[in-house]
Amino acid sequence: MEVDFSGVDDVQSYLSVPEGRYRCRVGEVREGWTRDGHPRWTFRLEVSEGEFAGRTAAWDGLGWGEKGLKRAKHVLAGFGFDVSGRIDIEPADLVGQEAWVQVTAEDRLDPTSGVRQIRPRVPYLGYEALEAA
Repeated sequence: MEVDFSGVDDVQSYLSVPEGRYRCRVGEVREGWTRDGHPRWTFRLEVSEGEFAGRTAAWDGLGWGEKGLKRAKHVLAGFGFDVSGRIDIEPADLVGQEAWVQVTAEDRLDPTSGVRQIRPRVPYLGYEALEAA
């Protein structure tokens, strides 16, 4: 068998939806730790309406160290939580919460394999409350 691979791209794409703004809900939350030893919640964002409903738009996360609190406040506000003062929140409280989420494609070279990868990414301020839209 003769096969011509010259037209086959060596890029691994992990995008399941095109770049854009989507109404998303948190499908699951996983607990872990940052490199600095602070708690981190990683969550799966699932498109909740439209042509791509049910697909994973991206994975994102919240770091609970001092450096991550500003973004955590913005993200939680986008999901409708009252962040004007003290809040008591658990990972399960995020599941099912919805917001408008901006999804972009991040093009990077995997340092281990040397393979170019395209992964979905949510920008730093990529969350907006539903009623703000």
